[in-house]
Amino acid sequence: MKSNTYNPDVLNCIANLSNDEVFTPPELANQVLDMLPQELFRSSSTTFLDPFTKSGVFLREIVKRLDRGLERQIPDRQKRIDHILHHQVFGIAITELTSHIARRSVYCSKDASSEYSVTRFKTESGNILYKNIFHTWVNGKCKYCGASQEVYDRGSEAEQYAYQFIHTDNPHTLFNNMKFDVIIGNPPYQLSDGGNAASARPIYHLFVEQAMKLHPHYLTMIIPARWYAGGKGLDEFRQIMLSSSKIRFLKDYNNSADCFPGVNIAGGVCYFLWDNLYNGLCTISNLSLDKEQSTEQRSLKEFQTFVRDNTSVKIIRKILSHKERTMDNVVRSRNSFSIPSNERGHTTRQNSDCVLLSSGGRSYLKRNQISDKENIISKYKVIITYAMSGGNKPTSNGDYQILSSILILAPNEVCSETYLIVDVYNNEVEAENLITYLKTKTLRFLLLQSLTSIHITKSCFQFVPLQDFSHPWTDEMLYKKYGLGAEEIAFIESMIRPME
Repeated sequence: MKSNTYNPDVLNCIANLSNDEVFTPPELANQVLDMLPQELFRSSSTTFLDPFTKSGVFLREIVKRLDRGLERQIPDRQKRIDHILHHQVFGIAITELTSHIARRSVYCSKDASSEYSVTRFKTESGNILYKNIFHTWVNGKCKYCGASQEVYDRGSEAEQYAYQFIHTDNPHTLFNNMKFDVIIGNPPYQLSDGGNAASARPIYHLFVEQAMKLHPHYLTMIIPARWYAGGKGLDEFRQIMLSSSKIRFLKDYNNSADCFPGVNIAGGVCYFLWDNLYNGLCTISNLSLDKEQSTEQRSLKEFQTFVRDNTSVKIIRKILSHKERTMDNVVRSRNSFSIPSNERGHTTRQNSDCVLLSSGGRSYLKRNQISDKENIISKYKVIITYAMSGGNKPTSNGDYQILSSILILAPNEVCSETYLIVDVYNNEVEAENLITYLKTKTLRFLLLQSLTSIHITKSCFQFVPLQDFSHPWTDEMLYKKYGLGAEEIAFIESMIRPME
């Protein structure tokens, strides 16, 4: 009699350690494997490496595909499994715990030399390595990953998070100069950099760059999508990726929860297929786990920032075809007055003090406490909050607001680094007309295309054309000016929520 007992895949049940180290669901692992040419799994010579395995899900699913694909070449099941596990599938665990989990997933035993292993190795680790190594400190930072010595130099009794794959100048030696056809996996995403609160530095790009040094035929990884816009150590990596013509496929998740249920990763996530022998356009798909939204072939380096949505690209192309100056040329850099966000000033005016606008209300600072390198204190200043409204996640309706506080500072008023100065004017009318533009769905839609974190910077305005602010602006005026069609207008309207 057929049993109705629920028998879940154990790798679907493992909780994620944190947003830094995210376990991969088996369904997602198989979607990544589907991007590879499937004849790889019908060859007894194809070699695979997951250099940062956690649950062992990629290795396990690769073994299952090879087991089916090699059935005719190696009919004997045990001989087939022995060949696959000894000669084709390799991994490097990120911690001692994950080394045990990965070996249980692949070998059915944490000890690959034991009688319980599905294939017998001479060593406990088999082909899934783990070595507890230490950071190499130089001036308070690890020279390999940039980890903070203050945070991670804590003795051998604690986990070091010194990942073996990237803590070497020569990754070839990890497997005795073995050549790998496919390098695949989901690397750790970030490490604390010793800054305030949850400040962290990305490290996922280091795994991608290290893997490229091994010159595999195929490289595919799941990584955060923040590299699209660069920043915080990612500028060089962004340049490498966007200028590459070897990336054959890119799958993009705007909402990380669609990829990793219950996990919020600012800016979303993506996975890609890098083909060392390919030279051409990239097939880009915007999708969720159950519905592919759109697919288009285009160049990754069309814009300075990678625009993830294919429909958005068409709208941007139409607007930029007018060849107008963009607002990233006028928006000021953050903290124009060198005032920290926790500054509260004085409650009463003293002599020629200026007004400070902050989250704590209106207070006063002495003029000599304020930097004004651009000579803008005497002008009308339009400011917005530096942080994106609602974070980087859509509302329950699936739309975004992007901007929250939009204010005009009068002459002799200043703001802290909590705010970003959009532009300055000699008269209040132009400042008010800029605000009408900032509130349009069109502008906030264009702004959204450059946002991959909760922070709004001047570079995020790279697609926003500068307008004539002698009069106010509405979306209807902008739709007409740029010749947007009904479907394009509907797309913008559905994505951006009204703003009072």
